Amino acid sequence: MFKDVIAQQEIKSRFIRSVQDRRIPHAQLLHGDPGVGKLALAVAYAQYISCKNRTETDACGVCPSCVKYSQLQHPDLHFVFPVIKPPKTTTVVSDDFLPEFREMFLEDPYFSVNEWYEKISDGAKQGMIYSNESSEIIRKLNLKTYESDYKVMIIWLPELMHEACANKLLKILEEPPEFTVFLLVSNNPDRIITTILSRAQHVKIPRLAESEIAEALGKLSPEKSQTEINNAARIAEGSFLKAKAMLGDSQSQIQNFDRFVEIMRLAWLVGNKRNHSSLKTLKNWADDMASANVGRERQKHFLAYAQNMVRENYIFNLKHPELNYMTDYETKFSTNFSPFINERNVEELVAELSLAERHIEQNVNAKMVFFDLVLKIIMLLKK
Repeated sequence: MFKDVIAQQEIKSRFIRSVQDRRIPHAQLLHGDPGVGKLALAVAYAQYISCKNRTETDACGVCPSCVKYSQLQHPDLHFVFPVIKPPKTTTVVSDDFLPEFREMFLEDPYFSVNEWYEKISDGAKQGMIYSNESSEIIRKLNLKTYESDYKVMIIWLPELMHEACANKLLKILEEPPEFTVFLLVSNNPDRIITTILSRAQHVKIPRLAESEIAEALGKLSPEKSQTEINNAARIAEGSFLKAKAMLGDSQSQIQNFDRFVEIMRLAWLVGNKRNHSSLKTLKNWADDMASANVGRERQKHFLAYAQNMVRENYIFNLKHPELNYMTDYETKFSTNFSPFINERNVEELVAELSLAERHIEQNVNAKMVFFDLVLKIIMLLKK
């Protein structure tokens, strides 16, 4: 329900007004940073549309429609989301993983795509909304509604939709069956094909304020001190998802930090000829990063993390702590490391890490990508 979504009062009011005025757009694209509540807002909006006894501010929560929404089991609510095709499986659609998706959302509606991949697989593979999903979407939306006046189709992360699937949806997006609502929920709208972008009304979901995140964290983790909560809220950059990870020192965050520290220390030792055997160690690091145990999703996540750490270390040199967004352990490491990140190498370092991330996404050989990357880091740290 809207009351369960952190802040975003202006967006809630906009959605409520559209229902009360009976002017619900048939296709809306909710976009913004991860962790600001886009998916939670979409579900709350859908529940408000279907509620039989809605109030001025929210769904009633007790009518038959709301009871079914409370378990995400309303027959007129449909979900599409990226999935990972199991081995030896020829076709897969979102409904194959719908029980897992319901479970994850009901446990906590603020979750990342990486957490979703961890739940349905080992988190190492890249997910996708496969081409055959379009047939399921069209089939469902051509059925009559069961209980509600509206059918609602929530597509989470449409930027991960196969191009063939996206192209097949263009007609139904432009001319959907009567009383059909599409809610597209995106982290990266720039990666959605323009023909879909042009068919949806765009709704920018803003970042959360520090005070809003701190208040939500206080309710979630009352055992944490106010200092810990305030610090996590400050460095979260408007994302409740990131704030939770910071407060809990998530395993993936710590793992990425350890890998970043290892590669930077090894690159510095080799570059300064302090340890000749480290070149072999660098190759071993690259081979380990390219292994099946890490997988492309985790590789991309690490490279994105490394870009952020390079930027933070450059800013760290300015000696204005209020401008930095790092945990205590990241700050401790940066005290000694930050002098090696300067105006001569910061842009190139970020560019090389970004290029490696793109290459991994494009399925370039990971061993080549990471070994080439570490060699470039050696040279750039010497500038």
